[in-house]
Amino acid sequence: MPASKVAAHGVANDSSRLDELLISSVIGTGAHVGAVYVLDRSGDLLRMVTEIGLPTSIARSFARIRLTEAIPLSVAVREQRFIWISGREHLAREFPGVALSLPYQFAAALAPVCAGDTVVGGFLLLWPAGRVNELDPGQLDIISGTCARLGELIKRAAERGRPITAGSQPRVLGPRPSQEADPRADLIALELVNRLPEGICGLDVDGRVTLISAQASDLLDLRPADVVGKRLWEVLPWLGNPAYEDRYRAAVIGRRITRFVARNPEGRRLTFELCPGLSGLTVRIAPAPATRGAALEPVDIVTPPRMIAVHDILRLATSLARAMTAQEVIDQVADHIMPVYNIQALAILTGKGGRLRVVASRGYSRRAVEEFDSRAAIPPVQGDALTPAFFRSREELREAYPDAVCSDDMSAWAFLPLITSSRPIGTCVLAYDRPHEFGADERASLIALAGLIAQAFERARLYDVKHQLAQCLQSSLLPRTLPHLPGLDVAARYVPATPGMDIGGDFYDLIRLSDTKVAAVIGDVQGHDVTAAALMGQVRTAIRAHATAGASPGEVLAHTNRLLTELAPDRFTSCLYVAFDLRRHTACLASAGHPPPVLGRPGAPGQVVETSPGLLLGIDPDAEYVTVDVPLPPDSVMILYTDGLIEEPGLDLGDCIAALAAGFTPSPRRPLHALADSLIAQAGIERRTDDIALLLVRDGRARA
Repeated sequence: MPASKVAAHGVANDSSRLDELLISSVIGTGAHVGAVYVLDRSGDLLRMVTEIGLPTSIARSFARIRLTEAIPLSVAVREQRFIWISGREHLAREFPGVALSLPYQFAAALAPVCAGDTVVGGFLLLWPAGRVNELDPGQLDIISGTCARLGELIKRAAERGRPITAGSQPRVLGPRPSQEADPRADLIALELVNRLPEGICGLDVDGRVTLISAQASDLLDLRPADVVGKRLWEVLPWLGNPAYEDRYRAAVIGRRITRFVARNPEGRRLTFELCPGLSGLTVRIAPAPATRGAALEPVDIVTPPRMIAVHDILRLATSLARAMTAQEVIDQVADHIMPVYNIQALAILTGKGGRLRVVASRGYSRRAVEEFDSRAAIPPVQGDALTPAFFRSREELREAYPDAVCSDDMSAWAFLPLITSSRPIGTCVLAYDRPHEFGADERASLIALAGLIAQAFERARLYDVKHQLAQCLQSSLLPRTLPHLPGLDVAARYVPATPGMDIGGDFYDLIRLSDTKVAAVIGDVQGHDVTAAALMGQVRTAIRAHATAGASPGEVLAHTNRLLTELAPDRFTSCLYVAFDLRRHTACLASAGHPPPVLGRPGAPGQVVETSPGLLLGIDPDAEYVTVDVPLPPDSVMILYTDGLIEEPGLDLGDCIAALAAGFTPSPRRPLHALADSLIAQAGIERRTDDIALLLVRDGRARA
């Protein structure tokens, strides 16, 4: 067998084993929905590989889940822990955004899939709420065993060079048959249901008719051959209103019997009862009682595949509310919308001065982005574009705009203007790799979607402007360069908090006092706003003035404290001031409620320096600050830092400082800038919610 066929056979076997594991776990635990996800190469995105029990439209909506989302599965994978959701109320308390997008009664188990200590994917199961209040040991064993086997399967496939990856759409599985298929089974089943007085219709989980009785055909006024294998709304448009989707979803996801009454075009009222099972729904159809004034209960049987449901829009809106940059907007839209509409690429473009600019994109190659950038803008993406434009084919686009860019072999496009406050701010381009017919419903849905994107994009633009302003202000208030003294090594770092936080008040400084003396300062002004930054600038200026005038460390803090009680009585500042005498190899320091420095000596663990801290600056104008003298052995390094470097929720601050000291063993040959980068990396800045200021000082005069 050729190598290519062997590889393909191996991939198929791995996928089949993965599918078997999923089906077995669903049946073994009594669940009615299950899915397996794998982490993509970036490690930031979960992609659904295979599922059972979910309609394709719903599976597509959750085909891609970012680890940063507030979704149970992403939390389970991100934190590597098992999560149990007992019902809708529990879901609403813990994950309100998901409860909005899936407002149905179900219980759920969510677990990370690991290969050893490495997370490689995620696993979920759903049960009808109320039937399973908690999992028994047998169910838990099945789940843990399935996750372990899935992890090993995914790991081995990757090691063989045939990684298990998600396709453009998840595989949709049916239940495992209990016996060999009987060619007469359909005829036998049809004969059985034809004996019943009401009409019976069988649907798979995607709403396709698998069986319909003679009575149901008569009530719906259609021939079985016209509907078997099709979705009901395709042949009965009066059952295709997307506003009625809730009952169908409630039946499939919550596995609850739902009922409704609908009127056909002739005015005849029919009752529909949806009874869910693992392989789909059984629908009982009967004439509705002829009660005068009876209110209709409209319900949709299925959702058209290209219509995004209202709950999907709610989920997207919730995700977009957290997007901070244009690329995050694109990523959220791509994860939620591309699988539903089978879109291959999308981009946000702006047009200015008749030229195009790609702000963010997904699915386009680098070459395509470069082709877009700086090209002449066609009318649908000019700066004043207000009207959506849809092009079913390359020829149709070229006919309308001969100079249009057609990159990456795309063959159909939707140009959606992004408008806020009646003002265009850009265009969202959706691209398809084959000719595409845009129906009226799809156009309306995409235009509505553009409104959500526009609001999120405008927020992202405002955030970018605000963030750039904050960074500019912060950098202007921090020293651009640090003074150089013979025998003194210095490295400084400032790291802002995670996105979403405003400008902070953390600061550092190094003040030259003489040829052999220098003062190091670090502090943290209360608050994360422009006021905190402005006050930080005033604190630095005051400290510099008193330090260069010859004041001792305690006097510098005392003078600055009196100034702050007058300037900002409602703001407090922690500060650590250290005066280094390089000739005597000593340091004299004073602290205003700031975390103590750590002193590292070559070949020995770091030590926390006792500082006898006084009150924070700005509280008591008469506060005094005690000074402490500390010897500095040759090549010793002192760390001055703000609490953002060490503080972690739920942990004692003293323990965090002790951990920093215990792990700090500087080598004389290691550059300080590398040591500073290492300390920042160990802090895990992506998880931090506070700024970090860091100043390292090494007494190297012995080597000099």
